Order: sequence, then C-alpha cells, then structure tokens
Amino acid sequence: MYQTNHTFAICAYKESPYLEDCILSLKAQSVLSHLLLSTSTPNRFLEEIAQKYDIPLFINTGEKGITQDWNFAYGKTTTEFVTIAHQDDKYHPDYVKTALSFLQKSKRPLIFFTDYAEIRNGEIEEKNLLLNVKRKMLLPLKPKIFQRSRFIRRRVLSLGDPICCPSVTFSKSNLPPVIFRNGFKSCEDWEAWEILSRLKGSFLYSSEKLTYHRIHEESATTEIISENVRNKEDYMMFCKFWPKPIAKFLAKKYAKGEESNTLQ
Repeated sequence: MYQTNHTFAICAYKESPYLEDCILSLKAQSVLSHLLLSTSTPNRFLEEIAQKYDIPLFINTGEKGITQDWNFAYGKTTTEFVTIAHQDDKYHPDYVKTALSFLQKSKRPLIFFTDYAEIRNGEIEEKNLLLNVKRKMLLPLKPKIFQRSRFIRRRVLSLGDPICCPSVTFSKSNLPPVIFRNGFKSCEDWEAWEILSRLKGSFLYSSEKLTYHRIHEESATTEIISENVRNKEDYMMFCKFWPKPIAKFLAKKYAKGEESNTLQ
C-alpha cells in the first residue's frame, strides 16, 4: 500500500469538525504515504475516526502544549520524511509527489515547504495581502542555488515568518531529534526555522500552492492573536536578527499583517 518513506503525522485536538476533511486529503495523495494520528486529548470521536480510516492513534500522556504535541507526533514516526499535518488543514493531491521530487534530488535536505492558500468560510482564497507579502518574502528561495544558502534563508526569516508550518516536510536524518522548543505560544515554528536555518543543508521551497490552511475563529492562531500574545513574541524573534530598536519597529509593522488571520 505505502509507496514512500514519508509519514503524515496528524496532530488532533479535541473534536475538530475539519479533521475528516484533512484525512481525506491525505488519503487522496497521488503518491501514498504512511499516516498516524496523535493527540493529548483522547476521546471517542478520535478513536472512531482512527478506526474508520485504519490509522494508528498515539496518546501523549506526558507534558502537553503545542510544541510538546508536535514533538511527540514527530517522535512517533519511523520514516525519513515527516510532515506534521494540522487537523484543520488540507493538502493538494500532489503534495507528497512534489515533496519527494525536491527531497530526493537534494544532497542534504533540511526541510521542504510550499506556497499555500487559505480556507475561509469554506472557500479557498489564493490571494490576499498577507499571502502576497509572504510570497514576495520567499522569492529569494525560489532559485535552487539559494536554497542551500544559510545567509539567504536567514535574511528571509529576519523579516518575518513566511513559511507555512503545515506545509513543511522534515528530513529527519539531517535534523536534531527535537524540532520545536517549549516556551512560545505563537512563534514556535518561526523559532524552529531560525534554529534550523543555521544548519548545513537546504531549505527546499516549491512555489506551487499545495497546502490549504484553514482560518476560523477557533483556530490556535486566531486565539493567540486575540490574546495579544503574538506581538510580544514577534519582537523576541526579531531580536534574534536585529538590534532592539529595529526589532521593535519591525514588530509593530508585522502586527498589522496579523489582522489577516481573523474572519472579520
């Protein structure tokens, strides 16, 4: 059945009404992958979904939180390539096919990631201000020669986080055993890319829109922005690249783009 050395590790929380759509998009891949379901909130709904689609279910009984749950799911995989799928999102049928094409041609891949569209009120939205800005930020990573450059990818990350977390596939043999650090509630993925950007290897970027990120009122991103947590963490991230006065200026500008993560 499985044709790849790739796993989708699906992180599930409580009873998402979008989880089944996510699973169906993974089952519909043109190149089949391994699937596993991981949660720190076990319930009958998840047990039934796992049984219905014949997906192994792993329960995180240890420390809980976004990064803890992601690291737990990542640690349960046995394949070389891993994508941490978020329960509300969907994937284009050629996501795995494209990822493997990039990864297998690279001498030392670190991560592969794609452009993405958003799902708002059930409709796919391919263009808005935030998406357009992120695409412009990622232009330096389109040429293959620059994907190997630590300097280029760090300059990209120094202006914000244009990498869509659920679009990322990790090449485990070239990465540390733990990807995400505990602490941040919003910028945990940006912090991970900053750490990985220091390593020798490639950040492989496909400008095809192969991931669909759902924006809705109950999403973690929307909740975090409403709590005004993200602005403080953005500033901390910018300080990793810039002097504090510049970091403060960039954080204020960056905050305006976060308004795109609401449905208003």
